[in-house]
Amino acid sequence: MFRAPLTLGARAIAPVRADVRRSVRRSLGVPPDPPPRAERAGDAFLPPGGMARQVHGDLPSMVVGGLAALLLQTLHPLAMAGVADHSNYREDPIGRLRRTASFVGATTFGTVEQATQAIDSVRDVHRHVRGRAPDGRRYAASDPELLTWVHVAEVSSFLAAAERYGPRRIRPDERDRYLQETAVVARSLGARWVPETLEEVEAYFTRIRPELYAGPQAIEARNFLLRGAARRPSDRVLHAAIVAAALTIVPRWARDELGIPAPPLVGDMMVVPFARTFCGALRWTLRP
Repeated sequence: MFRAPLTLGARAIAPVRADVRRSVRRSLGVPPDPPPRAERAGDAFLPPGGMARQVHGDLPSMVVGGLAALLLQTLHPLAMAGVADHSNYREDPIGRLRRTASFVGATTFGTVEQATQAIDSVRDVHRHVRGRAPDGRRYAASDPELLTWVHVAEVSSFLAAAERYGPRRIRPDERDRYLQETAVVARSLGARWVPETLEEVEAYFTRIRPELYAGPQAIEARNFLLRGAARRPSDRVLHAAIVAAALTIVPRWARDELGIPAPPLVGDMMVVPFARTFCGALRWTLRP
């Protein structure tokens, strides 16, 4: 593809921008460079021109949606017990982010072989994640119902972030296409039923809400996610901006359950434009 030659100013700033790009990607817990994409329909796990790639290809909104998804996922006591008992998210949050980003990258942009390897690896880990939650119930990460919960919390948050903070507007039919494409990943992991339309997602949340609550493990995870583990001032500022954006897309009922107060209307009206500007600047920084 033809690229216009860089201007003198662009050539001068390119090395600085490259350094900033690597620094930002490191802070976000993703690899220094985006993964290569499988572009042939017969080789790719998900459609090369599909909505999953469009949504997952925008790193700023994905980071916002990812944090919102983690907050939402804490509300399922069995899923949260599995994370609390078997995850090292407190000691190695960046490592956990990288593993999650690697899985999303492989299943979204990779070949059938790469995606299958990533899925098999996660399924193998899930076989060993089992125990008893604080409420006395047994849990297993391979439980199809838990897999559906984790998946729906993720894709609904990714989609909400893409709609609010992504580079373009997403049509209703494109939302359903996104859900249909990503459902393949959840079923490959072992989920039996996965919503494939926005209407089904909303119905699923209505059905499962009575089972959700913020126990002590959820509150501990909530505090960790809102506080972050960043030590450098620049990383702390970045995390604070992502938290502010993420809280605007966490459903109101989930925020209430987690004890996160809703900002005054004027505050919310200020956060969204700021977060859109922030995501736009981040998008420019991360673009090769």
